[in-house]
Amino acid sequence: MKPFATCTGRSTKTHFSLLPVALAALLAGCGGGGGGGSTATPVTTTPSTPTVTANYTASQNMCAAPRSGIDPFTGKAYPDKQGTLTDERTFLRGWIDQYYLWYKEVPNVNPLNYSTAIDYFNALKTPQDRFHFTYTTAQWNALSVQGVELGYGLNWARNTGPNLPRTWIVSVAEPGSPAASAGLRRGDRLLTVDGVDFVNGADAAAVDKINTGLFPETANQIHRLTLDRNGVIVDATLTALAVTSAPVKNTKAIDTPTGKVGYLTFDNHNEVSERALIDSITQLKTAGVTDLVLDVRYNGGGLLYIASELAYMIAGPAQTSGKTFVKTLYNDRFAEQAPEVFRATAYGFRPTVPAGTALPTLNLKRVTLLTTGDTCSASELIINGLRGADVDVNVIGGQTCGKPYGFTPIDNCGTTYFAIQFQGVNNKGFGDYSDGFAPTCTVADDFQHAVGDTSEGMLAAALSYRASGVCPAAARSTAAAAAPMEMVRPYVSGLSILRAR
Repeated sequence: MKPFATCTGRSTKTHFSLLPVALAALLAGCGGGGGGGSTATPVTTTPSTPTVTANYTASQNMCAAPRSGIDPFTGKAYPDKQGTLTDERTFLRGWIDQYYLWYKEVPNVNPLNYSTAIDYFNALKTPQDRFHFTYTTAQWNALSVQGVELGYGLNWARNTGPNLPRTWIVSVAEPGSPAASAGLRRGDRLLTVDGVDFVNGADAAAVDKINTGLFPETANQIHRLTLDRNGVIVDATLTALAVTSAPVKNTKAIDTPTGKVGYLTFDNHNEVSERALIDSITQLKTAGVTDLVLDVRYNGGGLLYIASELAYMIAGPAQTSGKTFVKTLYNDRFAEQAPEVFRATAYGFRPTVPAGTALPTLNLKRVTLLTTGDTCSASELIINGLRGADVDVNVIGGQTCGKPYGFTPIDNCGTTYFAIQFQGVNNKGFGDYSDGFAPTCTVADDFQHAVGDTSEGMLAAALSYRASGVCPAAARSTAAAAAPMEMVRPYVSGLSILRAR
C-alpha cells in the first residue's frame, strides 16, 4: 500500500487521526474527481461475506443539491452532477460496505428513515465506534491543507459532558488571532456570551444564542464574551475571521544540569507542519540538545506521513533503519499491505519542502511526550511507532484518547466523510491501545502558566522526571485533585455546547 497517492486533478489523503478526535494515515485513490477509495488492493470476497452495494461508485458525485462553479482547492469545476438523496445514500452504503473496518457489524438500517445523507452516514457504524464524523469539504480542506479555521483563534478546555454548571477555560489563544488581539489569555474562564449566562443558561433560546456566539458560521460576525481571570472580569468583543493556526510553536533548548533539553509544541499533523517540523528539529539539532520534550497535549492527529517523518527525526537512522513505523490492517476485502517504514525524506506536501529532502535527525534513544485525553491518533502513532523501534518513550500528563485506527476521508457532494478503515500496528505487531496510552507520570494540565513555560505543571514534571526518574509529588497531588477536562474546537465540538464529542 502507498499511504499517499496523487491523482489527476486532486489528491486524497488517508489520515491516522481525527481532528474531532484525531486524523490518520495517508492513503489515497482516484475517482469521480472528488477523491476515491483506498489504494489498498481488494481481494475476492467469499460467499459468506456481505455483498458490496452494486455499482455504488456510479452514484458518487450524484447530488441532491449539486455545487456549481470552480473548487478553489483544485482550480477545476466541482464534480457534482444532478442526482437525488437516494444516490447519495446509495454511495455511502456501498463505500461503507467496501471499506469500513467493521463492515460486517454495520446495522441494516432503512435509508428512507433518514432525511439527510449525513444522518444516514451517522447510522452506518458499530455502536462502539467513537470516530465516525463529517466536515463540510470546504472546512476540511481549509483546516487540513492550510491550517485555517473560522472563528476567534480560541480553543477551550471544558468539563466533560453537557451537564450544568459549565466550566470552559481558554486553553489556547492563537497568536495574532482576534482572541489574542482582544487580550484573552490561557486560563480565562468563560462567564457570558452576548450577555447570556454561559455557566448555567439552559433554555433553548439561551443555548441558541450561546452557540451562535461561540461558533460563528460566517466571517465578520461580532460577539461579546465575558470571562473571569482570577477574579478580574474581562470583556472581549470578537470578530470572527479565518484564523491560521501555527502547527508548531515554542521551539527552544532548555538548559539543565545534565544537558540541553529540546522542547516544542506540536498541535496538528497537517500539510503546513512538514516545513515547520523540519525547521524546529534543525533548530534543536543546531543547539545541541541531547533530549526532547514533545508537547502534543492538544494534538488530535492528522497525516500519517507527518507522524512517520517526525518519529524518524527524533530517533534517527541507527534506531529505525529497516523497521516498520506502522503496518495498516484492513478488513478482509483487502490483501495484506506492505508496511510503512520510518520516512527518512520529506514527502513534499508543499512547495517549501521539495520531495525527497533529507530530514534532520536528533538521534535520540529517549523522548518525552506531554499528553492529555486530546492527544489522539497520529500523535499516539508516534508513541507506538517509536516504542516499536525500542526508543524509550515517557508519557507525562494524561491518558491519551485511544485511537489505533485510521481512514481515508472521502468527499461527496460537499461533505467529507470519515469512517474507520484500518488499524495500525508497530514493528513489534502491537496496536491494541484503544483505551489510550497510560502516562508514566500523571499530571494535570496547568492553565495558570503558558504552554512552553518551564514552570507549567506538565513541562516542569517532565524535566523533573527526566532528572530523577520519580514523578514529582506535587504533580501527583495536583493531578488527583483536578477535574477531568476535554478540548473544544469549533468544528470538533459539533458546533454545539450540548453535543458531546
